[in-house]
Amino acid sequence: MSSKEPLKSTLTGLLKFLCGFFMIMVLHSRVLALLPGVFLLLLLGCSLSSATEDDINCLKSIKASLKDTLGYLNSSWNFNNNTEGYICRFTGIDCWHPDENRILNIRLSDMGLEGEFPHGIVKCKSMTGLDLSSNMLYGSIPPNISMLIPYVTSLDLSSNNFSGVIPINLSNCSFINILNLDRNNLTGLIPPELTLLGRMKTFSVANNRLTGPIPVFNFSLSAESVANNFGLCGKPLDPCRETMKGTKTGVIAGAAIGGVTVAAIGVVIGLFFYQRRLSSAMRKKDDDPDGNKWTKSLKGVKGIQASYNFIRPYKNWS
Repeated sequence: MSSKEPLKSTLTGLLKFLCGFFMIMVLHSRVLALLPGVFLLLLLGCSLSSATEDDINCLKSIKASLKDTLGYLNSSWNFNNNTEGYICRFTGIDCWHPDENRILNIRLSDMGLEGEFPHGIVKCKSMTGLDLSSNMLYGSIPPNISMLIPYVTSLDLSSNNFSGVIPINLSNCSFINILNLDRNNLTGLIPPELTLLGRMKTFSVANNRLTGPIPVFNFSLSAESVANNFGLCGKPLDPCRETMKGTKTGVIAGAAIGGVTVAAIGVVIGLFFYQRRLSSAMRKKDDDPDGNKWTKSLKGVKGIQASYNFIRPYKNWS
């Protein structure tokens, strides 16, 4: 019997136990809250029964994509080995079982690693924890990160040089409990979609360059977890000025609308009186269509005066 037979038998028994346990959970409504965890165990249990070549290729890809400035990976990650579970003895690697090449956690904190986020990590399909903190990683956090680490419950990318925005796609990492993005160069908003991560209990983005309001999570954030982001506002920090600015803007807008309304009323009143004067002038013109009534009056007066001057000499003759 080969050394793999007992392992396969053990895994088969484990899967049967988990399936039975899952059925019991379904039948008892009081423990339905545990179903997500049981579902995760079933998924990972199924992956445990498959080949381990992906996990080996995962670590090979990580080693190839990162610059190992302190030599931790070069001295420990030796792939010229065919024994069961040999990658489990690599620096920073935890396995589900010490004699099987299935990665549980990758812990590469403070190892002087330099480069961008290692996309080859997608091949570590049974990984639940990833710690790349305190290195020299740069670039953006992958926008499709939930596809790279779908079952991760703890993600620590703190103390690096990651830039760009916090990807909204992180909200699809539905099993995540801990998310640490401290001390990077992240900009933009904290995606409100992250509040949908119902299992998350720890969230920290201190010492970045984030802006905008802090979303309301279903757990309490400490001021330290969001400190030193001069553009952030809202609990547990100071209230957002946008609210006060919005109020002032409303007052200014109201005053502006009132001023325009008063001006419009004034214009209407002015037009009304102008129309009246214009109508009055038109009526006068209708009474004297030729516009020479005053001329006739003046001629009449002159005519009377001329007649008077003509008659006076005759009076003197008499």
